Formats: sequence, structure tokens, C-alpha cells
Amino acid sequence: MSRAGRDEVPDRLYTLTGGRSRSPADTPLDLVTLIVAESEPRPGMQSEHAAILRMCRLPMAVVEIAADLRLPVSITRVLLSDLLAAGRISARHPRPPVPRESFPDFELLEQVLVGLRRI
Repeated sequence: MSRAGRDEVPDRLYTLTGGRSRSPADTPLDLVTLIVAESEPRPGMQSEHAAILRMCRLPMAVVEIAADLRLPVSITRVLLSDLLAAGRISARHPRPPVPRESFPDFELLEQVLVGLRRI
């Protein structure tokens, strides 16, 4: 026995994305990419796109947007890629990766720890 409305979900997701199941390869949006709205929703805009623009007035992670919309992350990425291509949002990673060379020397840290224990 299936739950009421369960069979409607795949059709709804298909409709939301126009049949696309993945965002373009040149739009790398991972779970922690921060999204910021660059414009206000306009009349006639798809309701999910408008909701994203409203909720992203302040930076918001892709995974948070998916949770708030109650949509799978893959579908949310497709919607975000549409907005990104239209220039309605900007995307940035929260922090660039730190190069390994910029970490302090492990031996120096160990010497500091030994010195602190002697105090």
C-alpha cells in the first residue's frame, strides 16, 4: 500500500527542474557553498526561485536552502544553477582551502607543548 501523494513527488521534481536531474558541470555547488541573492524576486518567477531569493538575502549554504525548501540537494542545485546563470545569485565557498605549507611546523608545535608542560 502506498502513501497518499507519494507518486506525485517525482512528477513535481521533474516539473521544477524541467526534467534536469543534475546541475551543469561548470557550476560546482557543494553543500557548503554560500549563496547570496543579487536581486529581488520578480512577478511571474517560479515560486522556488523566488523563495531562494527571499531566503538568501544573507549568505546561506546550499544544504540549508535544500532543507528549507524540503527538496533534495540535487534538485536544489539545479534551481540554484538557473539563478546563477541568470545573475540573480552569487555563489562562494565559505573559506578558501589553506595551503599545507602555511601550517606551522609540527616539530615546533611539539617543542612548544613540551615547554608548556614544564611550566
